[in-house]
Amino acid sequence: MFDKSIKAVLCDIGGVLYVGNKPIDGAVETLKKIKQHYPMRFLTNTTQKTSLQVLEKLKNMGFDIKSEEIITALDVTKMFLEKEKSSAEFLLTDDALHFFDELKYYDKKYVVVGDAQDNFNYKNLNRAFRELINGSGLLAIAKNRYFKDADNELSMDVGCFVSALEYGSGQEASLIGKPSKEFYHLACASLHVTPNECVMIGDDIESDIKGAQEAGTQAALVKTGKFSKTDLSLGIKPDYVFESIAAIS
Repeated sequence: MFDKSIKAVLCDIGGVLYVGNKPIDGAVETLKKIKQHYPMRFLTNTTQKTSLQVLEKLKNMGFDIKSEEIITALDVTKMFLEKEKSSAEFLLTDDALHFFDELKYYDKKYVVVGDAQDNFNYKNLNRAFRELINGSGLLAIAKNRYFKDADNELSMDVGCFVSALEYGSGQEASLIGKPSKEFYHLACASLHVTPNECVMIGDDIESDIKGAQEAGTQAALVKTGKFSKTDLSLGIKPDYVFESIAAIS
């Protein structure tokens, strides 16, 4: 399956386990086999859903995954803001915004940007811009360029809007989610293993593969989700390449 040094597995969710609302063929069965050999954590940069919403979707598709096995970028962001005793000017969907309700009594020290979908309008972006030029820090929950949408086409992701705010404010965003090393190290620590004892399974050559390798883990690229043939010509060399997660045995 993987080499003998591997003691735990990290796994992306969207594009690896499912695309849109349909599981990747064979993913449910293969995941059961992997979990017989390795403890796992499922990592996602999605900022549209909380970990409980992600879990519900996975269970409805037939995946046997527990709530404590899922780490979302929203979870990590909330932990960071609680540690800083800070609220923020949030660019998020309405559902994701409510996840941070208990922080509203803190002062705003940051602008936090996730996938806000229809909330990425001029009014909201300009309000965030004004917070930044008045001294708030810029936090990107993710900086992905695009994702595979429910219609099986690529759509713009949050990184495009983060770049606009960086350009306008002259401030570089601090990254909370993948591919930050801290995100991967947190996942490894939750499994009580070191990064070099983990392998990350993902479909994003930059965020999942390069990011994981830079954090010290091995990385397995699957040719599903947002994968493109051009990914293999970018100079990033996965430790493993599989047609899909179902090909891992």
